[in-house]
Amino acid sequence: MKTITEYITTDEKKNREIFAQAKEVLKQGGLVAFPTETVYGLGADALNPDACTRIYEAKGRPTDNPLIVHAKDAATAKKLAEFDEKSVTLADCFWPGPLTIVLKRKPCVPDAVTGGLDTVAVRVPAHLTAQGLLKESDMFIAAPSANLSGRPSPTEAEHVLADLSGRIDMVIADDSVNVGLESTILDMSSETPAILRPGAVTKEQIEAVLGEPVRAAKDLVPESGDDFSPKAPGMKYRHYAPKAELFLICGNKDRATGLINTLAAEAVAMGKKTFILAGSETAGKYKDGEVIDLGGNAFEASAQLFKALRRCDEEGAQVIISEGFEEKGMGRALMNRLIKAAGDNIISV
Repeated sequence: MKTITEYITTDEKKNREIFAQAKEVLKQGGLVAFPTETVYGLGADALNPDACTRIYEAKGRPTDNPLIVHAKDAATAKKLAEFDEKSVTLADCFWPGPLTIVLKRKPCVPDAVTGGLDTVAVRVPAHLTAQGLLKESDMFIAAPSANLSGRPSPTEAEHVLADLSGRIDMVIADDSVNVGLESTILDMSSETPAILRPGAVTKEQIEAVLGEPVRAAKDLVPESGDDFSPKAPGMKYRHYAPKAELFLICGNKDRATGLINTLAAEAVAMGKKTFILAGSETAGKYKDGEVIDLGGNAFEASAQLFKALRRCDEEGAQVIISEGFEEKGMGRALMNRLIKAAGDNIISV
């Protein structure tokens, strides 16, 4: 399969032609990768079960891992799910934007989207290209991240092509992705609201709108067992992993810096190509390996994380050592991705 790449420009007529081309691909059951404000999504017609099945096949994604459905606006999203008063309030506050809401699904939503669950995850993206595609196609688009399952999510068109060229039909390229981490997923289908995946819409922001506590993602996943049916992407399987082994060092900042220096020196002495992921405050303290400065705060680091992990892959990293970040606000989302990427290689000091 040849993958077509079309680049968004300042020419509105040309862009409408691109969206029309993408609509035809989607109508025929094809797959189109497109940018959102969070990461690139891999889109299919959400109401076409065969097309949604192709997403799983292209990504190598487990079929019990539900897909997020993107809608052009909140009014349209209500055709997919049962919105209560609280969910309407959340949509009014945060849509368009990086919040996905899990609700009881309506009969039109196929099992291929939901993993057989009675809920569906819906979102209205804010990115202008995503908005253009949704409006011009007038379709619901199911779209997980446009990468091979388990790999770092793509924030550039080149990342999509590196993973999926020849597996999908089309890429709409517009590298103005700015959040860098996938959307917050909030489960509103149960009595107590629960964050299934943290993102740029934070726990504190959601609680301020709802006026009640919200359960956190880390409290919802069993430590073991294959019987667990995830309500949202990222809950059950290892995600975001680079090819190299990644070690996450958390805890006291000074002790963590010392341990990272020790581990990096040992890895370099063994001839292993080593990278260190650090914040701007401490990036200059590391002596061995190649240091990637992720920025001065959690928002900057989140925007750079997946790009940094893919750079490590491209440059043949054998060992990656990352600092930990404070788990509050956007830092929760950043640490969620790092913990998933590190697997068992997490050291607290």
